Amino acid sequence: MKADIVQLHKGDALIVVDVQRDFLPGGALAVAGGDKIVHALSRYAAEFERHGLPVYATRDWHPPNHCSFRERGGPWPPHCLAGSPGAEWPVALILPSETHIVSKATSPDADAYSGFQGTDLAAQLHAQQCKRVFIGGLATDYCVKATALDALAEGFAVFVLEDAVCAVEVHPGDGALALTQMTGHGARLLHTSQVMQ
Repeated sequence: MKADIVQLHKGDALIVVDVQRDFLPGGALAVAGGDKIVHALSRYAAEFERHGLPVYATRDWHPPNHCSFRERGGPWPPHCLAGSPGAEWPVALILPSETHIVSKATSPDADAYSGFQGTDLAAQLHAQQCKRVFIGGLATDYCVKATALDALAEGFAVFVLEDAVCAVEVHPGDGALALTQMTGHGARLLHTSQVMQ
């Protein structure tokens, strides 16, 4: 379900999901084409800053022995180790200086795809009196989807920035399926042209 032109206003927040170097081409767990969304996310972040609206950035911030790593029986190679270069934002991602950083999956025995899982993101958004969240980042079929679904469950109206997400596609079609699942739960898809005139 596509939205019409959306005017940003008080009560809106941007959530940039896991745009870290390990998830970009050349990284430990690269999303093919993930670098192509960075410019769009930087534009969204600048637009939210221009309107005086909060920007949140979630990140995987794993200990060396995290349960999602293959060495411990998880599905992924080691990635986004806390404090490592791979866990950093790419240089091309321009975020406001007052961006709220939300670290997730920080303990060895608990994984978290959603930016809400095991964090205070929901509390921060409610404290800011946010009603609508605009979500972009990596990857559509994992952390973006989980974050969007949890945002809906928390009572927020959710816009998924379709031109600012990219899928892993472990199985072909996973990205499109994730978009369908998110819209099926009430999220709306949005493009840059519908926000920035």
